[in-house]
Amino acid sequence: MKIVVISHFFPPEIGAPSARLYEMARLWVELGNEVHVVTCFPNHPTGIIPDKYNGLKYKYENMDGIHVHRNYVYATPNKGFIKKTLGHISFMFSSVLISMKKIKKPDVIITSSPTFFSIFSGYWYSLIKRAPFVLEIRDLWPAAMIELGVMKKGVMTNILEKMELFFYRKSKKLIMVTKSFKENVVSRGIDDTKVHVITNGVNQELFYPREKNVSLIYKYGLNNKFVISYVGAHGISQNLSVILKVAKSLESDKDIQFIFIGEGAEKDKLKKIVSEQDISNVTFIDSQPKEMIPEFYNSSDVCLIPLKNIELFKTFIPSKMFEIMACGVPIVASLEGEAAAILNDSKAAVVVKPDNSEEIMQAIIKIKHDRDLYERLKQNGPAFVEQNYSRKNLAKEYLEIISEI
Repeated sequence: MKIVVISHFFPPEIGAPSARLYEMARLWVELGNEVHVVTCFPNHPTGIIPDKYNGLKYKYENMDGIHVHRNYVYATPNKGFIKKTLGHISFMFSSVLISMKKIKKPDVIITSSPTFFSIFSGYWYSLIKRAPFVLEIRDLWPAAMIELGVMKKGVMTNILEKMELFFYRKSKKLIMVTKSFKENVVSRGIDDTKVHVITNGVNQELFYPREKNVSLIYKYGLNNKFVISYVGAHGISQNLSVILKVAKSLESDKDIQFIFIGEGAEKDKLKKIVSEQDISNVTFIDSQPKEMIPEFYNSSDVCLIPLKNIELFKTFIPSKMFEIMACGVPIVASLEGEAAAILNDSKAAVVVKPDNSEEIMQAIIKIKHDRDLYERLKQNGPAFVEQNYSRKNLAKEYLEIISEI
């Protein structure tokens, strides 16, 4: 089968969307399929395009057998709604105008959203190429923007929601990443027989238990420390200022150190809070290559998974939780809904209420001082993801769904 995937995000960019699509595509190639990925030049989240792509409008690459078509994008840091939107729109046009003529006779077009504007590219591709249109939804947009306060509900959001439902109806298959997302779109009139759930999962060839990385420990002054890490986007969705409040309350415990790894729109604000409040037990580390993420997980004693306390986030499942469990690192998750249910079932995490600094602090203290609990959490994670969230098994299931059309 000749599969075309359209996505704004793809490696070497880091993050859940890039990892999901790359690993799915690589496994589909291994199963004998021809896979083309139409994406833009890497720039997320810094807005900086690597030197080797500077000045180019298009570049073809082969990554592990995947045909990658990179296109022009208006690159901008992951902050500022208007600039980010312009970047998304620029790829919408370049992906169609530049790459479409490069790919002949696809069997299926898969578009991964967000970004919302990539859906236009995928639908147009499907019409011109006369290929079935499959839509993968990793975020309910614009609902998420409304809940986060980025957009106000009104005429514009009503138009966007109508467009969203139009594309849902036009798709031959809808792939959702959570059961809650499926329930949402079915309740809005979408035929449930074409809506499928393929959750995020984990590549266990990369994420698995290993010894602490001694060079990292010494590089960041973490020797003889109980290390609490947050790895991922520093944005409004995570509300990391609550974690800084926890760090401040634990300053008196001199062997506890918090590390924040990643980039995002809120990072400068978080650094300012640390500086103004003179929080001594927090270290910020720049975004890291994908292959280094398991090293940071395994060098941690506890990993944090926070989500802001809004209703919509009860439907979200942060993909990092599967990676952390696969590494056998205890989790403190401050969230509710579907993700909380999975983590409770795994018995690899302590789950508390979102945005509740007191409960987060108490969970950290309990794990630190209850050695039996610590060991149980470590041991339960890898077996749970092996049984339920192996990326290889999920890729096969995904392929069976799109093969039906």
